[in-house]
Amino acid sequence: MPLALYALTAGAFGIGVTEFVIMGLLPDMGADLGVTLQAAGLLISGYALGVVVGAPVLTVLTRNWPRKAVLLALMAIFTIGNAACALAPGYGLLMAARVLTAFAHGSFFGVGAVVATGLVAADKRASAIAIMFTGLTMANVLGVPIGTWLGQAFGWRATFWAVAGVGLLALAIIQALVPRDAVAPEKMDWRADLAAMGRRSVLLGLATTVLGYGGVFAVFTYIAPLLTQIAGFDKGAVPPILLVFGGGLVAGNILGGKLADRRLEATVLGSLLALAAVLAGMSVALHSHALAVVFVGLLGIAAFATVAPLQMWVLSKADGAGATLASSFNIAAFNLGNALGAWVGGVVIARGPGLSAVTWVAMLLPLAGAALAGFAMRARRAAPRTPARAGA
Repeated sequence: MPLALYALTAGAFGIGVTEFVIMGLLPDMGADLGVTLQAAGLLISGYALGVVVGAPVLTVLTRNWPRKAVLLALMAIFTIGNAACALAPGYGLLMAARVLTAFAHGSFFGVGAVVATGLVAADKRASAIAIMFTGLTMANVLGVPIGTWLGQAFGWRATFWAVAGVGLLALAIIQALVPRDAVAPEKMDWRADLAAMGRRSVLLGLATTVLGYGGVFAVFTYIAPLLTQIAGFDKGAVPPILLVFGGGLVAGNILGGKLADRRLEATVLGSLLALAAVLAGMSVALHSHALAVVFVGLLGIAAFATVAPLQMWVLSKADGAGATLASSFNIAAFNLGNALGAWVGGVVIARGPGLSAVTWVAMLLPLAGAALAGFAMRARRAAPRTPARAGA
């Protein structure tokens, strides 16, 4: 695999830390800012919605830039946003800084996924995407546990300062390793590309991504209180358990990429069903220390086994038309799922049956995603036997 892929991995690592580290610090941040756990959880939803808005907007605005310049500009926004988070005096400005940081997220992975698939042979494209997303998994293996420990020991602001430093390092690595001649500007007719996003097959793919990842974040957003209040762990046990989750992400990411290169549709459907099964199992596992740790690892495997297949599936539905925009929209869809999941989990906690029911409710989301994916696959197979319709 080309070295440029690993430069993308470095950028993904920094973005992954700032996205995921807040889960382990949620109770501390809520107490320091004087807000409820549900309100603190909205910092995750706000970030996710920032990705949803920023991904297509920045992709269109930078469509004529060299892709290397786009990647560098996005990492600069990411670094500035994390420094602003560390300096924010209150909840409102912290939310604004999180949204600013999120603007870089979707476009980075959207542009990066297209660059990654263009650097390798056709039968290695899902694996190339998986290598880029390894940055997210390593963020969970290394960055999130260290960042959680740092925030608990020195205050959550110290974590954001550290992440800003990671952003500066990622900028230097991208500058050094990504070649300019491999990332020429893309000729984009954004109106035609946006119209391509309205195809039924593309929309069904995006909706599947939203539902699948909604299930992950309905649980992962509240992983710290689930582990301490339901499973009965001490607060100090959360960082090492998150390390187990990160190890699961690495395994799931590699597994999902390899399987998707062989049988894409089967991997999409199977990974969503596996995710639903793990979420259902967690409902029981959280009542045992040993099983809770095992299922946190299984959640990591199931969560990231879906990422490369879903990203590649949506790219395949775009049929080459507006690939960068399709890629960015699907990153936005992942994060819309994040926002949906965080909101659903918060509603279950605050207005529903409570924290212990979050895993059961979360299970329903990937099940719905699997049903939608199955419908889309049957519709695609039936399409040649029926007259073609515009937008189908």
